[in-house]
Amino acid sequence: MGGFNGTNEISVNTAIQFRGAQQICSHGELLSGARVLLTGASAGIGEQLAYRYAAYGAQMVLTARREAALREVMEKCLTLGAKKVFYLPADMSSPSEPDRVVQFAVQKLGGLDYLVLNHIGTSPFEMWGGDVEHSRWLMQVNFFSYVALASAALPALERNQGSVVVVSSLSGKIPTPFTTSYSATKFALDGFFGSLRHELMMQRKNVSITLCVLGLIDTDTALEKTRGRVFLSASPASDAALSIIRGGCSRVPELFYPWWLRHVHGLWVLLPNPRVLQSFYNYSSH
Repeated sequence: MGGFNGTNEISVNTAIQFRGAQQICSHGELLSGARVLLTGASAGIGEQLAYRYAAYGAQMVLTARREAALREVMEKCLTLGAKKVFYLPADMSSPSEPDRVVQFAVQKLGGLDYLVLNHIGTSPFEMWGGDVEHSRWLMQVNFFSYVALASAALPALERNQGSVVVVSSLSGKIPTPFTTSYSATKFALDGFFGSLRHELMMQRKNVSITLCVLGLIDTDTALEKTRGRVFLSASPASDAALSIIRGGCSRVPELFYPWWLRHVHGLWVLLPNPRVLQSFYNYSSH
C-alpha cells in the first residue's frame, strides 16, 4: 500500500485531454476535495474513473488486486490534480478484504463522501458449462463484496450525507447469452441496492444509491471477450466514467450509459423478444 499528498504540475497534453471535465459536469465544485473510495481502479472503467475524479480535485483511495498498476494510476492522478491519493491492493474474493479496505480509506481520508463500487471478477463469455464453483466465486467478488463494502462504509457515508455508486450492466436488467453467472451477479446488485435505497429513504438517512447500467464498453477485456461474438459497437470508457460521476453527483437512483439503453430496457420490459436479442450474438463462433 502507499500514498501521496499533494499535486504536481499538469502536463500540457493531459490538461487538454481533461479540460472539458469541469465544463461538462456542473457538479465539479462538489467533487473538489471530496473523499472517494474507488474499487477496481487499476484498469478499464475504474482507471478512467480515477482520472476523472482526479481532474476534479478529489481525494481518493484506490483499490484493486494489482499493486504495480495501482501505483501507476495513482501517480497519474496526482498529475491531474488529485489532492490526495492512496492505494491499497486487495482481492475481493476474500471475505475479510472489504472491512480492511473501508477502514483504510476512512483512516486515510478522515471520512467518506463517495463509495464507488466498480470491480468485477473474470468470467468467460461462453455458453453455460455447469461450473457451479466459478459461479460461487464470482458471486463473492461481484456481489457479496459489494454488499460488505457498502455495509462497512454506511456509517461514514451517513455522517457526511454521502453516496454509493454501483457500476452494473445491462446484463443485470436483461438476461443476455453467454453471461449466465455474470448476469446473475448483476441482477443481484439491482435487487439488493434497490431494496437498500428504499430502506434508507424510509429511515430518513441521507445516503444516495446510484445504480449505473452500462452497455458494451471499449475496455481491453470486454473487446477481447466479445470480438466476433457480439454485433454491437462499444462505447468509450472515458465517457462512461464521466456519466457515472455525474450520476453520483446528481444522486440519481439509476442511470443508463449510453443513454439509449434506457429505451432498450423499457422495450424489453413491455415486449420481450428473445429472438431479436439473440440476433445480436454470434453463436457460430462458440
